[in-house]
Amino acid sequence: MSESVTVRVPAKVNVQLAVGAARPDGFHDLANVFLAVGLYDEVTVTPADGLRVTCSGPDAAQVPLDASNLAARAAIALAGRYGIAPDVHIHIAKDIPVAGGMAGGSADGAGALLACDALWSTGATREELLALCAELGSDVPFSLVGGAALGVGRGEQLTPVEVGGTFHWVFAVAEGGLSTPAVYREFDRLTEGTHVPEPVVSAPLLDALRTGDTGALAAALSNDLQAPALSLRPSLEHTLAAGTVAGARAALVSGSGPTTAFLTEDEASARALADALTASGTCRTARVAASPAQGATLQRP
Repeated sequence: MSESVTVRVPAKVNVQLAVGAARPDGFHDLANVFLAVGLYDEVTVTPADGLRVTCSGPDAAQVPLDASNLAARAAIALAGRYGIAPDVHIHIAKDIPVAGGMAGGSADGAGALLACDALWSTGATREELLALCAELGSDVPFSLVGGAALGVGRGEQLTPVEVGGTFHWVFAVAEGGLSTPAVYREFDRLTEGTHVPEPVVSAPLLDALRTGDTGALAAALSNDLQAPALSLRPSLEHTLAAGTVAGARAALVSGSGPTTAFLTEDEASARALADALTASGTCRTARVAASPAQGATLQRP
């Protein structure tokens, strides 16, 4: 058995998040177009006497270190599948915003799953790993595969999406997090008594991704969770406005927020926009990243 295994796993941005009405099971049907972006957590697993989780990096104090952590749940799920004791020390080196709408927790779950699979040499197939990911959470399968994909059902049923170029982003990190379940509850409250259409993927958005057309992608971005996120955190309006004034091609809340995402023309524009957002005082910090990015990847020594 190896001494330790490290996996690098990316954040995501939703370039389309179409949300249907609440289902009887409490989930919502989605048309969710994911792009993996170049902000990464690294998950390292090492044999230990029992299961232990530690975390370092920005906002590490906000990350739960008990069995509720998705990385711990991933180790327990994989170990249970193969009759292995989940005796590992999981260390998460955080760089993805915590509770920021960029699937940081899901990334850690996918990273721990792949790392434990390699550490224990389970021989699990990709399909088996994806099935375990889907049991862990709606965004976890995409964290494993990365790139670009359309997620339907509750977002866990993935179809790869073609991307014909590189897209440049700035992510403005807010103070504090937003609870994804709370944002969905606010969506339900805001749409109560109205007809919520079935979620359908945007053909213009898929075309923009396929052709690598930044302007067309900017025009097609959409997020049905933006209104409930802004309802819960009105100050995000100021961040979106500051990024737009500073020259972003498009601005939207990333997933359930509170991180906001800004599409730019190129890397130089992204760096200038990040500086302007930081100077605006409407966010805690601003990060530059490109997409698409690889999914969970074993890091070779």
